[in-house]
Amino acid sequence: MSKRALISVWKKDGVVEFAKKLENLGYEIISTGGTYDLLKQNEVKVIKVSEITNFPEIMEGRVKTLHPKIHGGILAIRDKEGHKKDLENHGIKPIDLVVVNLYPFKETISRENFEHQEAIENIDIGGPAMIRAAAKNYKYVTVVVDPSDYHKVIEEIEVYGDTKEETRFYLAAKAFEHTAFYDALISEYFRGRIGIEFPSIVTLAYEKVQDLRYGENPHQKAAFYRHPIKAYGISECIKLNGKELSFNNINDANAAIELLREFDEPAAVAIKHTNPCGVAIGKNSYEAYLKVYEADPVSIFGGIVAFNRKVDVNTAKELVKIFLEIVIAPDYEEEALDILKSKKNLRVLKLKEGYYREFDIKKVEGGILIQEKDELLFNENDLKVVTKRSPTEEEMKDLIFGFKVVKHVKSNAIVIAKKGVTVGIGVGQTNRIWPTEQSISQAGEKAKGSVLASDAFFPFPDVVETAAKAGITAIIQPGGSLNDELSIEAANRAGIAMVFSGIRHFKH
Repeated sequence: MSKRALISVWKKDGVVEFAKKLENLGYEIISTGGTYDLLKQNEVKVIKVSEITNFPEIMEGRVKTLHPKIHGGILAIRDKEGHKKDLENHGIKPIDLVVVNLYPFKETISRENFEHQEAIENIDIGGPAMIRAAAKNYKYVTVVVDPSDYHKVIEEIEVYGDTKEETRFYLAAKAFEHTAFYDALISEYFRGRIGIEFPSIVTLAYEKVQDLRYGENPHQKAAFYRHPIKAYGISECIKLNGKELSFNNINDANAAIELLREFDEPAAVAIKHTNPCGVAIGKNSYEAYLKVYEADPVSIFGGIVAFNRKVDVNTAKELVKIFLEIVIAPDYEEEALDILKSKKNLRVLKLKEGYYREFDIKKVEGGILIQEKDELLFNENDLKVVTKRSPTEEEMKDLIFGFKVVKHVKSNAIVIAKKGVTVGIGVGQTNRIWPTEQSISQAGEKAKGSVLASDAFFPFPDVVETAAKAGITAIIQPGGSLNDELSIEAANRAGIAMVFSGIRHFKH
């Protein structure tokens, strides 16, 4: 008895050649709809599914393969007497190879201005049922959902007369991944339509972009995945030059892009180990970069620099003077790009426009934490001057600038800023006085006349007292400590203006 293959695919790349090879290997081929027409046009001997089921396709093709003569042929356990009798009694011929990929739901909802009904009509029903049936019965049935596997399947059939069981198991695992991904996208789409933010069950759909050389450290394996619809930021950057991105490159670049989004005016951001080591605003990218470099010429070495404006020739000339891992910008002057490309290992990324509201996910052992992204800086109505002296207009600009930066620094965090530039950044300490001392030490003489931003409130007046000794003139912090009055009194004694933001920005 000849073997039988059922072929019904949306992605038709290579399917004609594959079908012809199966035919030459003695397979009887059955098919549906557009796949049937394509195979027929290319002189493949193909049988319509409706001829097997003795039942026509109905409801505009919604129902065609959901039939015992199809699913019985796929699911039958070939060496089980009861199953063999059922096949014989009902005139069902076994199906040995199922080649199916699904309606383009992802492609449909990726388009702008698609209609909801279009999305509904592109939810495949019969396809996933056949794929899952074939994958369940992998001991006897080969399931193929990816055209890149056609060659391997043909090669094994030519050599062994059938695919090897280990190959069928691998293809079954791939098939379940395929249908799980498909259903996860549909589930996400439906949840989004009705505004469910935290469902009782979470399914995540991400596609592999690439395997990475290693993870955070060389002994850790790693890969990079992105969302198939809501890819933006680092996931959608175009690499114009340099080596492949590493795990740490991607993570650091993401931190740079997230901080860059805080600014509407021309800005430059330098990142090291996901923390900013220099941030500045200026008239253009060149001015902003010079300020960033001067803010911390030591830490920027081997780091990432990101811009929210085009990089020109003068900026490029400055960038290549030091060792950098990555440069990110929305665009580059042609000559500037040539200058950057003179460093063959320098990764040069072009940042595409676009942003989706999404959630922040953190992995813990045995689970995940999901939260809204920290997208709010503060509510202007909540800003409150709590000292006798109000900040000057210039101080207020720097307070807001500093608060934008400290939001993206690992907690506990302190940022000291002056004239739209960070002059000191205290990162990730276990109490608040240590990052204060660290940032003041970095700022040196520049601390005089500067402002200080804190990601969380002050439990003691020591931060204010230390800032006063350094010559800092204004402070922004969330407020809300039981000891707020102690900090306010310390600020008043020192003539420091202090503003409560009413919102904290822990970043762990």
